Amino acid sequence: MAVLKTKDIREMATEERMNRLKELKEELMHERGVAAMGGAPTSPGKIRAIRTSIARLMTVMKEEGEL
Repeated sequence: MAVLKTKDIREMATEERMNRLKELKEELMHERGVAAMGGAPTSPGKIRAIRTSIARLMTVMKEEGEL
């Protein structure tokens, strides 16, 4: 899971952004569940990277008037 760049987000279609946002939120929920049960995260910075990507997506979507 690579961090999404703002440039790449702006090039996406509206529906693609919505789908990507949904995927990221599901992935974040899964990672938080693993951490809550005491499991070791696959990557220590993964939760933070996912949250950053979600924030970037939502920012661009608000600018475009999609949210």
